[in-house]
Amino acid sequence: MNKFLFKHIDNTGLILWRVVFGALIAIEGFGAIATGWVRRTLVEPDFTFNFIGFEFLQPLPGDLMYWYFALMGTFGVLVMLGYKYRFSMFCYALMWTCVYLMQKSSYNNHYYLMMLLCWLMVFLPANKWFSIDAQQNAKLKSPSMPRWVLLVVILQVWIVYTYGSIAKWYPGWLDASVPALFMRGKSDYWFVGGLLQENWVHYCIAYVGVFFDLLIVPLLLWKRTRLAAFIVSIFFHLFNSFIFQIGIFPYMSMAFAFFFFSAETLQKRFLPKKKLYTKGEVIVPNYKPTLITIFSVYFIIQIGLPLRHWFFKDDVLWTEEGHRLSWRMMLRSKAGSLAVWVKEKGATEKKRYDYTQLLSKKQQRAVKSKPDMLWQLAQRIEEAEAKKGRDVEVYMDSRIRVNTGYYHQLTNPDIDIAAEPWHHFKHTAWILPSKEGFARKPKKEK
Repeated sequence: MNKFLFKHIDNTGLILWRVVFGALIAIEGFGAIATGWVRRTLVEPDFTFNFIGFEFLQPLPGDLMYWYFALMGTFGVLVMLGYKYRFSMFCYALMWTCVYLMQKSSYNNHYYLMMLLCWLMVFLPANKWFSIDAQQNAKLKSPSMPRWVLLVVILQVWIVYTYGSIAKWYPGWLDASVPALFMRGKSDYWFVGGLLQENWVHYCIAYVGVFFDLLIVPLLLWKRTRLAAFIVSIFFHLFNSFIFQIGIFPYMSMAFAFFFFSAETLQKRFLPKKKLYTKGEVIVPNYKPTLITIFSVYFIIQIGLPLRHWFFKDDVLWTEEGHRLSWRMMLRSKAGSLAVWVKEKGATEKKRYDYTQLLSKKQQRAVKSKPDMLWQLAQRIEEAEAKKGRDVEVYMDSRIRVNTGYYHQLTNPDIDIAAEPWHHFKHTAWILPSKEGFARKPKKEK
């Protein structure tokens, strides 16, 4: 075990990853300002749909969120340069975690992955070469790292891709109808718009997605297939970047290759002045028990979280219960309609409520089909009316369509949702049962 985990290997891959990762998270910080993401998501809304239980995390007032993200971008640059590395990485990790937990209107799996990687990087010795820290402190400088560093990153990546593949093993994806839905909005893309509407392209997207996610890590681990797998990875992620415009995630995914290629190859191509480490020393630190305990618990959680939706009643595609933090990436299309009524307690008449006055346009699109956000909206309406001196009940009539299916009733319109508790670990009763075949229109009989 000691030799497996604590044998020292060359750290070129980790050093290169730190540089690229630092650059990407810096781009994420500054880019969120430049693209208007901060304005749309955190500045314009009157409130954000935070993760339930983290209501204390709220956007800073006025223009302070712009400065917040500018500071994050600065910490990203410092990570890239390897200056005050652990402090800079810790600050970025903490700040990004707060951003991630304070809003769900822009929920994205790569935001979650970036949060996890930031915290992992706090613990990794990524500043021991090609860094300002190493230049300023000769004792810090080292060409090696323990093997567990490599194993931790590869295992995290493997979990992400494997669950991403497994989540796609359902009829709506395997019959290519979901990729077809995704491509409908891409018909005006230059050069490829028409091609993306072809049925065979939809099947290619569906099955390449399934098998790429399932096999890419094993193929990168095997020397004979490594180069070919990397070339396929470049094409796959650049396609996703161009078609889906999902920020830094494709480029971060390509950079994972640093952990798979041999240190000798990386050193020759990127750090020729660095001496290749080949001693293979086994150095067991005195914090070994703590280290093994922390990462054992961490990976048990990472393996367990994506499985939790099986313990909820009904289909996760319908209820969304167990969807988040589960690597269920780009695998379904949802649309919804929402009508809200309020009734003063003791009264008999319900009155239609214009909930859009409380939400930004982005939030209005997101809330209609997400039960947790519907519940939070009900609480917000109750609070808003209480400030006016009115004690009200809140009723919601939400109908949703999943993939190519018909619209079906999601919520029980006769239940005061504002009075209902939110359950993290069991099914929410006011979510009505899904209809058989809700995600697919029945085939017409010939």
